[in-house]
Amino acid sequence: MKDIIILGIESSCDDTSAAVIKNGYLLSNVTAGQAVHEAYGGVVPELASRAHQQNIVPVVDQALRQAGVDKEAISAVAVTLGPGLMGSLLVGVSFAKGLAAALGVPLIEANHLQGHILAHFIEVEGEAHTAPPYPYLCLMVSGGNSQIVKVNAYNQMEMLGQTIDDAAGEAMDKCSKVMGFGYPGGPIIDKLARQGNAQAFSFSKPDVKGLDYSFSGLKTSFLYFLRDQIKTDPDFIAHHKEDLAASLEKTIVDILMKKLKQAVKETGINHVALAGGVSANTALRAAFKAQEAAGNWHIYIPKFGYTTDNAAMIAITGYYKYMDGDFCGLEKPAYSRTTL
Repeated sequence: MKDIIILGIESSCDDTSAAVIKNGYLLSNVTAGQAVHEAYGGVVPELASRAHQQNIVPVVDQALRQAGVDKEAISAVAVTLGPGLMGSLLVGVSFAKGLAAALGVPLIEANHLQGHILAHFIEVEGEAHTAPPYPYLCLMVSGGNSQIVKVNAYNQMEMLGQTIDDAAGEAMDKCSKVMGFGYPGGPIIDKLARQGNAQAFSFSKPDVKGLDYSFSGLKTSFLYFLRDQIKTDPDFIAHHKEDLAASLEKTIVDILMKKLKQAVKETGINHVALAGGVSANTALRAAFKAQEAAGNWHIYIPKFGYTTDNAAMIAITGYYKYMDGDFCGLEKPAYSRTTL
């Protein structure tokens, strides 16, 4: 039987990534980050797209070399068509379309959010691996998204709840920026919180109907709290940075877990997965592990390398679609906004 080799390409934000999957197993996953944004406290779309243009060819070349695969052996090219920053997406999409056309192989569309959710199915030969059974619930949390998704099959997902304003990762990044900690805020908050008292301060927890989230109120409450404290102690942040980070992190994790527990109760599904960039957070992982230890949930937490934007998740999405003959025309455009 002929080998099925999928090249996955991801360029939706500020990471240029390429991965190769052969017969369902990951052979390589190469990512080039972009340090240029740190000075601006967030991703600058124009700079991101320029950096993707510089990175895309060497990243794909490295992925193929590491996999020991010749480009002529590729069965199909899978690429993130959206959602994401349009300038960034266009670099990966244009490259993928050109390569697929030149090689005469199918192009496969991958949805970035669907890719994060399917990261649990990435397998490396010889490594122990447990994928969640369908149907399962997935908490998808990143800088741009916070969603609770019911996953019925790889290509059938149902949104049960999502943020009505800011995402959890965005709230973390912005609060970190307000405190002068730098960007990206998630890893900085995580590191400081390990030395802090999570009960030191309390912040606003919004009350939103159903399974939807809201984080803009928390952000505002945090900002006003700091403003009031700095009036009496100009060095308040420096004196309490660990406690502030721990209390902020706890508030965000509490908000996320409350709705997720509600979703488990409403659906009766106790196989629960975590996905997206914020899934690397220590406190959120600990909250998941506590639910499993109590015998409430069966949990699935991705490897750290598969939490942030990566092409391995796009390649595995592409592999499943290839097996179903679900291809995409070269005329299909990239899209910046979408749901699942």
